[in-house]
Amino acid sequence: MENISIEFPGVRALKNVRFSMASGTTHALIGANGAGKSTLMKVLSGAYDHYTGDIRMDGRPVRIRSPKDAKRLGIEIVYQEVDTALIPYLTVGENIMLDETVNDMGRKTFVNWQEIHRKARQVLDRLRVNVSTRKLVSELTLAEKQMTLIARAISRECRFLILDEPTAPLSLNETEELFRVVRQLKDENVGIIFISRRLPELFEICEDITIMRDGEFVIREKMANLTQNQIVEYMLGRKLEQQFPRHEAKIGAPLFEARRFGDGSKVKNVDLVVHEGEVVGIAGLVGAGKTELCKALFGATERVSGERFLAGKKLSIKTPHDAVRHGLALVPEERRKEGVLVKESVSSNLTTVVLSGLCRLRTFLDSGREKQVSDALIRDLGIKTPGGQTKVENLSGGNQQKVAIGKWLAADAKLYIFDEPTKGVDVGAKKDIFELIARLAAEGRGVLYASCEPAELMGITDRIYVMYDGEIVKELVTKETSEEELMFYSTGGR
Repeated sequence: MENISIEFPGVRALKNVRFSMASGTTHALIGANGAGKSTLMKVLSGAYDHYTGDIRMDGRPVRIRSPKDAKRLGIEIVYQEVDTALIPYLTVGENIMLDETVNDMGRKTFVNWQEIHRKARQVLDRLRVNVSTRKLVSELTLAEKQMTLIARAISRECRFLILDEPTAPLSLNETEELFRVVRQLKDENVGIIFISRRLPELFEICEDITIMRDGEFVIREKMANLTQNQIVEYMLGRKLEQQFPRHEAKIGAPLFEARRFGDGSKVKNVDLVVHEGEVVGIAGLVGAGKTELCKALFGATERVSGERFLAGKKLSIKTPHDAVRHGLALVPEERRKEGVLVKESVSSNLTTVVLSGLCRLRTFLDSGREKQVSDALIRDLGIKTPGGQTKVENLSGGNQQKVAIGKWLAADAKLYIFDEPTKGVDVGAKKDIFELIARLAAEGRGVLYASCEPAELMGITDRIYVMYDGEIVKELVTKETSEEELMFYSTGGR
């Protein structure tokens, strides 16, 4: 790819970018949020057709202006949001062979479903993935959905496979299985473009790296020639200061408490307390019940048991609306599905929680006040956007996350619940989020911080509850524990 440029309303996303790689290799493509790496790969996969520049394969110019063009050339992409790329009410086999099925329907009166499942089984066996082709996609785990997408990609002749943040939703074991598949495909002469923000795994799986910043090419180099710190400096254009802010917690009285709390399914008999000015971690592997606990505490689960208290007062929370009314805030794990309204403007998103307070006579929205509140939050959080009227879907992942968090700042909540807030976020945006959390704690708010990243829990929290199989199995004081001890209890150690 040479001199690739593309613009969107108010945003120049790519400026004369170049990218090159060979089949049979694994190539890391990284950059901070908004660097343009996903946009560049959408150009390569045919999702965007209004770019300028040249693309060559085997030294010859090629035309890629649609996904069909890319597929014809053997270029496939597996996006980070796996749920939106699969049809949940179809089977695994039908999803894997979707392109062939659609083509058959255009040429034939009947589809040979037995043959469809036979071919899908062959592809899964090639990847050594033991999932029934007759199983509905809606019944799969995230890891199984991702393998289904990879199987679909290689069901045709695939020369280059783009994996966009493939390990973000995966556990350690699932990540190792993905790496096995990547190595196998590389041995079959497939070129793998690997987009990830987890630097250690790039050193494990990739041979070459291209780094982007602010929509421009920065450097292409062998992984072996760079250190993690050098990569971060290239990404940010500066040295990264201390990632976790230094804050001496001034912990006050108990603020929020849950007793014998459960959600009637995954979460069982949880006891926890958060004090004023305290950041409390919820540790655990993928599937431990962290997300289910966060949603249940916030009233997003129909059936709950146990009790919740705020400042000593028993709470009656049946819906998220009740939780907000009592001063609780939740930043969910799936920000695009549950945290922001992607089709609405930045300004509208930042003021959703306090909308009634911005209305005249409780009926007419005061657009002037809305702009005043949203502009202040944009400045305060350092949200990179051309303006408040820009749609959230046009922002980078890290800036979308800042919007998801920012709307609660206007609400003046007492307890902030963060569920994997740095998922899919680069090192620079992570530092901004950590500083925001430290600021909330310094103001006397309570913070629950759920994460499967031990380093983050060790860097930002004061105490940590460890979850395993829906239960809290251990309470630890952060400065008295270690990442190794967190992992021990997270994996079922007693």
